[in-house]
Amino acid sequence: MHLQKGSPAPELSAKNQNGVEVSLSHYIGRKVVLYFYPKDNTPTCTAEACNLRDNYQALLAQGYVVLGISADKQKTHQNFIKKYDLPFDLLTDTDNEIAKAFGVWGEKQLYGRKYMGVFRTTFIIDSNGIIEEIIEKVESKNHAQQILK
Repeated sequence: MHLQKGSPAPELSAKNQNGVEVSLSHYIGRKVVLYFYPKDNTPTCTAEACNLRDNYQALLAQGYVVLGISADKQKTHQNFIKKYDLPFDLLTDTDNEIAKAFGVWGEKQLYGRKYMGVFRTTFIIDSNGIIEEIIEKVESKNHAQQILK
């Protein structure tokens, strides 16, 4: 499935860093920033998370709920949140099923080596569960500004 602006966001259900089940349907009536990233504690993913943290109040003021999602386990998410004082939930997608449903799982290449992975992508979902914006060229150190533009 190729998602685009105006498409309904696929329903997702995943555990957050504390093992609490989170679903997109819980946020109907609120705008959601759902950002997919490859891995906790890597330089670019850390820059992205810290930029969202540093601009969290501005995102809240615009009515956004921020949810990060990667294939990391709950414990790794807990450590990442604690280390960088992240004020938002990180969801686990250890089997990459949610990444596949959102179309952000596929073949990547690094230094000539091909592998399967998550494409760093952010979905902005309106209060009715419709995709309002898809940011595929994420600027990790400036990501909140891309969302708030």
